[in-house]
Amino acid sequence: MSSAAASPSLPPSPDRAGSRVDTVVFDLGGVLVDWDPRYLYRSLFDDETAMERFLAEVCTPAWNLAQDAGRPWAEAVAGLSAEYPDYAEQIAAYRARWLETLRGPIQPTVDLLARLRDEGVRLYALTNWSQETFPLARERFDFLGWFEGIVVSGEEKLIKPDPEIYHRLIRRYAIDPARTLYIDDSLRNVAAAEALGMHGWHFQGADGLRARMQVLGLPA
Repeated sequence: MSSAAASPSLPPSPDRAGSRVDTVVFDLGGVLVDWDPRYLYRSLFDDETAMERFLAEVCTPAWNLAQDAGRPWAEAVAGLSAEYPDYAEQIAAYRARWLETLRGPIQPTVDLLARLRDEGVRLYALTNWSQETFPLARERFDFLGWFEGIVVSGEEKLIKPDPEIYHRLIRRYAIDPARTLYIDDSLRNVAAAEALGMHGWHFQGADGLRARMQVLGLPA
């Protein structure tokens, strides 16, 4: 992973006197990686309404989040299949065909990440992601190797927005919150970072992020 030093040419951040933003922490899914279980399940359901009901009532976001918090996939699939035996095949597909839930990189944001890397900005990631599937993402996306460190919820057995997972990132990599921009597509995760003194940005597209980076004196 990159160990480039922060660029000394970055101007001071106008948001906080006496501090210069020289560190950026990215969420991954929805910011740099286009992930959605619908990419898989549209190939398994002929009816969009039935698919949405399945994802809302069977393989729910809360069920998936438990894997992000460290629950083994085998346990998750077995338990849910026992509860919904008629959907056992579709439930098993969530793990067996997990790579099909990834469409690819969100390229405009990856381009911003590349600019930050090239300018020597310290780069880290903090992600809610299963420890079993994250290695598959590492193999697929070369840009994950640009980070100096990545904290994965499944490995920590903690999920955002629990403050402790942010504290672990800060302690592990000696991050100064006042000099850090945190980016996430979840507003509550951004709020948790801001509560710890970071500059936060609720990601809704690369153009808005670029403008925010410019305000903070970061290369964009």
